[in-house]
Amino acid sequence: MQDGAEAASDAARDGRGLSLDHVAIGLGGRPLMALDGHVAGGEVLTVMGPSGSGKSTLLAFVGGFLDPAFSAQGRIFIDGQDITDAPAETRHVGILFQDPLLFPHMTVAGNLAFAVPQDVRGRAARTALVEAALAGVGLDGLGARDPDTLSGGQKARVALARVLLSRPRALLLDEPFSRLDAPLRAQMRELVFSSARERGLPVLLVTHDAADAEAAHGTIVTIGEG
Repeated sequence: MQDGAEAASDAARDGRGLSLDHVAIGLGGRPLMALDGHVAGGEVLTVMGPSGSGKSTLLAFVGGFLDPAFSAQGRIFIDGQDITDAPAETRHVGILFQDPLLFPHMTVAGNLAFAVPQDVRGRAARTALVEAALAGVGLDGLGARDPDTLSGGQKARVALARVLLSRPRALLLDEPFSRLDAPLRAQMRELVFSSARERGLPVLLVTHDAADAEAAHGTIVTIGEG
């Protein structure tokens, strides 16, 4: 039987989903976290741990924006492609944070249009994609709204729609449900995970909330416990 490291390495070579191959991150010469893991398209790998355990740092490494203060080893593969040294903008990795981070100077539609890939030409085609994305997250007709007029749940949905419009090959979740109240949290979990399944996106979720991990219905790895 293979251990986790062997399985991740084999999956990386086979070109399926997102693989973390012997990833280790340190700070100031001190080991912070280490992980081997693989997540197939449409599935979720959840990394749990307390604050300061390296969860968000792991996402920064995968996303390509790790602070130079940290050291990192290991390789990252998406669909068999080694992206470890690729610039962040070429990795096509979507990320949702705790805050929706909408552009305040743009309308809701403007926020979404910003993420439409450049190969979509023509205003009508781009507008149609934006409108479809809004409908897909239950926000039909809200494109002209100022983001500041939206509720917390609506802002979270816009952030999700914007990420999905960018055609990511993998989705990173940095505790994106933590700022929502309990009913909205459950709704957003279902929307995010179902959207990823429909698109066959591998998802890497970091959280300290056991309810997030349970809702993800995937493999759970715990770090920061010595």
